[in-house]
Amino acid sequence: MIEKLNVIQAMMAILGASAVAITALEGVLIGRRAGPGREPYDWRAFWTTVRINLWRVVVEAIPMGVVLGASLPFGAWMYEQRLWTVPMDTWWGWVAMFFCTEFFYYWMHRAGHRIRWYWASHQVHHSGNQYNLAAAFRQSITGKVTGGFVFFAPQCLLGFSPDAVLISYGLNLVYQFWIHTDMVPKLGWMEGVFNTPSAHRVHHAANVEYLDCNYGGTIMLFDRLFGTYVEEKDGVPIRYGLVKSQTSNNALWVLLAEWVAIGRDLLKVRNPLHAFGYLFGPPGWAPNGRGLTTEGLREKMVELTGQAAGVPPEWLIDGQPGPSAEMVAPVPTVQVRRHVGADVEDARMRA
Repeated sequence: MIEKLNVIQAMMAILGASAVAITALEGVLIGRRAGPGREPYDWRAFWTTVRINLWRVVVEAIPMGVVLGASLPFGAWMYEQRLWTVPMDTWWGWVAMFFCTEFFYYWMHRAGHRIRWYWASHQVHHSGNQYNLAAAFRQSITGKVTGGFVFFAPQCLLGFSPDAVLISYGLNLVYQFWIHTDMVPKLGWMEGVFNTPSAHRVHHAANVEYLDCNYGGTIMLFDRLFGTYVEEKDGVPIRYGLVKSQTSNNALWVLLAEWVAIGRDLLKVRNPLHAFGYLFGPPGWAPNGRGLTTEGLREKMVELTGQAAGVPPEWLIDGQPGPSAEMVAPVPTVQVRRHVGADVEDARMRA
């Protein structure tokens, strides 16, 4: 199985190299259309993403048993205990695989936003302050060691071979490359059915009304079933990235910033329950309600503006005193995601 996985990784490397070239071409096109009122393409962020992927190459060079930990044997063991066998030489086997992969991807992705342990890896993908194809391959180096494989191993128990699971998951990710762009408008009837550039723009937004939604990989079926689908609103500018902007172009810092923040939070706890909250609570959680989770941010925006919408002002994220609600002006939204760090106090330290 490891040999087959290496073949898949080689194919993904070829696709990745092609994606870099296409992304650079997009940068050139965006640069040509830049003008008054439009941000120029951020080439520094592009090269940061390239360096992030060089770090990924280094990590991938570590022996597979070290990088993947228990994922491969666990998946193989689950397949040995399978309830039945799904024949992958039939059309319905691949249809079943598609929906099964989409279901488990939805929950893995949702956990990546709602559980800080997983968010520490996933925030890398949301750290870019512009929404373009480069964001598609801005990925973490720690995702494989946080145990995300547990979301897909049940597919093996349901009778899908580990090889088929890897292929299906890989194709799901390949599909998502093209939706990381703001150059494609809404696509009519496809909205709400497929994961489109518009739906994924919402997912990458820092506007509080858009946080934690549209988790689907290729389709919006499970977002609709579980109440997390949000359509892009016409006339509402989107601000991309983390709610507390990641302004560093140091690739290693972008990759590890949230893990450093978790370490700081754990060093100051005295209550084991607080340690659990910092690790497995939602991003922004802190004891005694001192943090700013998605729900907390929406409540604050209601207090400030009368509605759970808009981008939180910097002074709020940094835990600084701000103007009264009557004095709060609309926050300009050009092109942040939940801040890298758990609570207001920690966010202030990094301001």
